[in-house]
Amino acid sequence: MSETLDQLFEGIVNGEKEIVEQKVNEALNSGMDPAVILNKGMVPAMAEVGRRFEEGECYVPEMLVAARAMQSGMALLKPHLQKEKLASKGKVAIGTVKGDLHDIGKNLVGMMLEGAGFEIQDLGTDVPPEKFVDAARSGANIIALSALLSTTMIKMKEVVDALAQADLPHKTIVIVGGAPVTESFAKSIGADGFAPDASRAVSTVQALLG
Repeated sequence: MSETLDQLFEGIVNGEKEIVEQKVNEALNSGMDPAVILNKGMVPAMAEVGRRFEEGECYVPEMLVAARAMQSGMALLKPHLQKEKLASKGKVAIGTVKGDLHDIGKNLVGMMLEGAGFEIQDLGTDVPPEKFVDAARSGANIIALSALLSTTMIKMKEVVDALAQADLPHKTIVIVGGAPVTESFAKSIGADGFAPDASRAVSTVQALLG
């Protein structure tokens, strides 16, 4: 790995937004392939952040800062990736279900998935089932549902049912997560997967697609 990519990796892991932007620009200006910058510098950095979180070596605030640093680098890299027509690993439509306005967990999951090479469509909060169905019709092959309240997590079943009843042109994977959500609840509503935190949302989606 080049010194620039090493520094980019460290910049993301440490949540240093300015360094990340500087190193992405340096790599692009040196003629480095945008796909190499993403797959050798940024994706491994977010994987390392996820590993540290799972091992208890860092916590949600550090994870959020690292994800934001990664996003600032992605903003610079995206136009170049689009020129190269680099295929995404999948399109994820993510949103907090109807009646729930919490978005920190959703945002973190979206940033972690983007850092792993997925295309993200953020539907926001208080999202009705039909909006998730529209996203699936528009090409999202993964639907990620978030809820922070036990009173709103039951809305996840409405989304799963709406997707099952819709005449979709492709298979759609549904993953769910949020503070009150459990694996047994996910199974009971017919979701394909459950992630207890943002890091494991990435590995869950990768396993379901793999």
